[in-house]
Amino acid sequence: MSHPIHRVTAFEHLGAYSLLVRFSDGSSQAINFLPVLAGEIYGELRNPDLFGQVRIDPEVHTLVWPNGADFDPATLHDWPEHLPALRAMAQKWAAHKAG
Repeated sequence: MSHPIHRVTAFEHLGAYSLLVRFSDGSSQAINFLPVLAGEIYGELRNPDLFGQVRIDPEVHTLVWPNGADFDPATLHDWPEHLPALRAMAQKWAAHKAG
């Protein structure tokens, strides 16, 4: 079984915590990351200054941040499919931190 390899080729800021992400297959995805920004690594991205330091890693072709946060490019490409599980994980992390 073959899985497509997705590569992030560009992005632009749409607003706070939102990016338009473009891929090597010509598609794009508008992503609001705020619902999944929780936990030890992703929670730090709620700092707007840190979130704004996003870049494309030239080796793995995905979005990365200076604190080590990143997302698999296939997850970004198919964001609507993955969002429910990512949101549930973020809520679990937030609950763990609060408790």
